Amino acid sequence: MTTTLFLLTAVIALGGLAGNAVVLWLLGFHLRRNAFTVYILNLAAADFLCLCCQVVDSLEALIACCSASPIPTFFTTVMTFAYLAGLSLLSAISTERCMSVLWPVWYRCHRPTHLSTIVCTVLWALALLLSILEGQYCGFLLTDFSHLWCQVFDFITAGWVMFLFGLLAGSSLALLLRILCKSQRVQLTRLYVTIVLTVLAFLLCGLPYGILWFLLIWIQDDLFAIPCHNCLVVFGLSCINSSINPIIYFFVGSFRQRQTRKRGRQTLKVVLQRALEDGSEEGESESSLPQATLELGHSLVS
Repeated sequence: MTTTLFLLTAVIALGGLAGNAVVLWLLGFHLRRNAFTVYILNLAAADFLCLCCQVVDSLEALIACCSASPIPTFFTTVMTFAYLAGLSLLSAISTERCMSVLWPVWYRCHRPTHLSTIVCTVLWALALLLSILEGQYCGFLLTDFSHLWCQVFDFITAGWVMFLFGLLAGSSLALLLRILCKSQRVQLTRLYVTIVLTVLAFLLCGLPYGILWFLLIWIQDDLFAIPCHNCLVVFGLSCINSSINPIIYFFVGSFRQRQTRKRGRQTLKVVLQRALEDGSEEGESESSLPQATLELGHSLVS
């Protein structure tokens, strides 16, 4: 069973690496960036980094005759860094989308031009700081003197993760309620569907990893008290969470109007661009939205 879990994790991670590499290439060199594509680009980078660590760890475990040895401290630190960065970026995406809906005048007229770049830089730096402190005092230099600091940084990291969970859940719920509200219903665009599906995938697959590493381990203070198979399942779900985002982008972007479905296949660049379309920013009217996107949104709401 351990061999199967490690093998499945490696296969899923390799596929996710390919998908996130395509997203990074298209958003980095072939598509015009806006407020939300900057976040998506950084989120793909965080997922790519996390998947690299999971591939290395899975292959190392398979080469070592599928031993259940703990993950090396260095890879644990890098995975912590990538997970914190991805969670922070996803929370920022949902929060900014919620702000653009609740306060559209401020968002259009008073939002700083380079806010997305500044927020991404701050979130990356904060995730790096927390992961380094965790690695230094709870792994690299674990001594009797550093045990107290380890508990302090565990508490800070767990508090930050819980704050991000609450921010992500609250902003996503507010956005969903605004979509469902009949009196002030907002225009349903592909970007809304993309964000909702991405958040849903994280809550189903990425949340268990955060609960395991930043809550259960901190409370129990003993990693080996948790069954090995449970840890491997959580790692596999985290791998799925980092790999599924490109699938969501291309799934949402592949829907087209019935009138245009016979025009031939679209390139990955066009599909990704359509998945991140926002009708309000592009000056589109609700009637110009693809019918398939509306149907997908209604099925998601129901």
